[in-house]
Amino acid sequence: MREHYISVDVETSGPIPGEFSMLSLGASVVDDDGKTFHVQIKPLNRNAVPEALAVTGLSLETLECHGTEPAIAMENFASWLEGVRPNGIKPVFVGLNAPFDWSFVNYYFVRFCGSNPFGYTALDIKAMYMGATGCTWSQTTSSQMAKRLLPKRKGTHNALDDALYQAELFRLVRGLTRR
Repeated sequence: MREHYISVDVETSGPIPGEFSMLSLGASVVDDDGKTFHVQIKPLNRNAVPEALAVTGLSLETLECHGTEPAIAMENFASWLEGVRPNGIKPVFVGLNAPFDWSFVNYYFVRFCGSNPFGYTALDIKAMYMGATGCTWSQTTSSQMAKRLLPKRKGTHNALDDALYQAELFRLVRGLTRR
């Protein structure tokens, strides 16, 4: 089965899904920056870690009024995924610290849509970089990767911007593995 890589980033109100909320989700087709998805989501509850909100710049109050209902957000994301993937090709979740982002996306897909189109796996750019370069885990931060890979984009803690940045990092790391 061929694969279709989708870079995904989320901004959240805290460290674990269910107790805390996914506030924003951004995605990009890894090999086509023109195909993107972004949504800001109504929080599930008022639980928040102040530092998490400070990093995102998002407000629970604003999202309660103007955010997309979680079920609609995830249905829209599933429809977007279906629309951008070539027929019969499985979407592969790609993330920088993919376990964190995937855990929220999986929770929301299962809770609000019944299943996760990505399945139960994710491709982590940090682990891929470590394998490609032989570096230590502490050297897999995005800032350390950027020093070596020289991406044009930067991370901003905007879910769509970061999905695009991660897609670029993935392409650059993939280039290292093909040499």
